[in-house]
Amino acid sequence: MPRELQYLRIAAELRQLVADGQVAHGELLPSEAELADEHGASRVTIRKALAQLKQDGIVDSRQGFGWYVVDAPLRQSLRDLTTIERQIRAAGRKPSRELVRFAFREAPPALVDVLATDSVLEVTRIDRVDGRPFATATVWVRADLAAGLSPRALERRPLSEQLGVELGGASETITAVGASKEDARLLGVPKGAPLLHVERTTSDAAGRPILRSEARYNPLLTELVADLPAAAPDNAPGLHLIPRRAPD
Repeated sequence: MPRELQYLRIAAELRQLVADGQVAHGELLPSEAELADEHGASRVTIRKALAQLKQDGIVDSRQGFGWYVVDAPLRQSLRDLTTIERQIRAAGRKPSRELVRFAFREAPPALVDVLATDSVLEVTRIDRVDGRPFATATVWVRADLAAGLSPRALERRPLSEQLGVELGGASETITAVGASKEDARLLGVPKGAPLLHVERTTSDAAGRPILRSEARYNPLLTELVADLPAAAPDNAPGLHLIPRRAPD
């Protein structure tokens, strides 16, 4: 078959897979080498088919991931402490969570001073939107605040809503990390793929830190959005350039 017709046929077949839901929005496609083997085509032909689909807005590629089906990303606002579940529901989508670890334990050394406690409840979960995993998170909360919590309760409602403590605010640090083997398994991404890594320390109304969380987000499915207020006027004295006279 002529190469031009072959790439159009392959593009049409991939387009139909997406339309039928066999490859979900936000899901990775097989590698170019795998697609070439599957369709009996060269990688040049496969790239041409994928480029056609990219032009049509169906797929895109990203370093560390490969080709994936384009999806409207889940936008998580960093403006306030609204839970991600509320933002998912507000977008008309369905949130769910799965606990993979629930244990009372000694506080990790790095958190003893931060949370002012020797014992914590450690919870690790997978967050999903419309059934697709988009983030993993581990939360440590002071054990005295978490004494009445259970795994079943935390699968139904966010931990922060069950502490019986008025929240006062949080500090947050956002970095990029490579997906570990465990991240890859839980999120369905390639090992080493770049993930958004968010560390948050949440305080009560009196300003005392009560919980720490670390989350890793699949950037193909998630955007972190910050709304910045207008800058306050700068009342500092202005700088004036004074021309220097050349010597006579």
